[in-house]
Amino acid sequence: MSAGAPSPPALPLAGRTIALPETRELDKLAHLLEEQGATAVRCPLVQILDAPDPAPVDAWLGRLIAGAFDDVVLLTGEGLRRLLDRAARTGQREAVVAALGRVRRVTRGPKPARALHELGLHSDLPAAVPTSRGVADALAASDLRGRRIGLQLYGQEPNLELVTALQAAGASVDAVAPYVYAPASDDQRVRELIAAIDAGRVDAIAFTSASQVDRLWQVARDAKMAPEALVAALGRTRVAAIGPVVVSALGERGARADITPDKPFVMKHLVAMLADALGAAPAR
Repeated sequence: MSAGAPSPPALPLAGRTIALPETRELDKLAHLLEEQGATAVRCPLVQILDAPDPAPVDAWLGRLIAGAFDDVVLLTGEGLRRLLDRAARTGQREAVVAALGRVRRVTRGPKPARALHELGLHSDLPAAVPTSRGVADALAASDLRGRRIGLQLYGQEPNLELVTALQAAGASVDAVAPYVYAPASDDQRVRELIAAIDAGRVDAIAFTSASQVDRLWQVARDAKMAPEALVAALGRTRVAAIGPVVVSALGERGARADITPDKPFVMKHLVAMLADALGAAPAR
């Protein structure tokens, strides 16, 4: 740089430390934050595995191919991709894609819609609010009496709220759980993350799924940490949540989300919100 030339502007997250409990897209999220000057502390809380017993998944896919559903509700992009991976291993991927093309496709949020787009398909009925209640409200606008609905679950959560709402409207529901969550980091590493947050060494933590919230509370509970102590620790940092499902998971435990993007609920938008929020305040 020549003498007298102005210094380049500081990156908005320079000097900031942000904890990342993400797993599947951890490197992508870390890279986006590091481009803004942040130090990313990687501590993936959960990993995603195929359902341990593939038989129920195979049976559900068989019913889809046979035309047993009028609607297919996709709660996550991960779920659709796992279903397609299983179909590929059993030689039925093309049949599954064709079957998806014949039903009404209902999506919760941008990720399942994106997974459909990768197949050359689109969401016929995207939920206005990417929650189970949002899906139920979107479907409630049509007559569900006698409708046969195939429901792809979020992890192993049975989603009784959504199932009950659809059944009350006259639909039959056939649910499938194509993946499960498992711990991704050992408990000691997670306890160290909690201690760093409690000590004020972390400027923000960015939650991208409710399962991460579940795991954080589980580790704290196993360590005999009182729930209110964990809430107090999170109160010493900025808590970012990618969407309303994560906000709800935090709120159920008495914690608040300081940073939540408006639509679209995607990582790039979350990073932009973090940069706006943390760039406007002095670093710790």
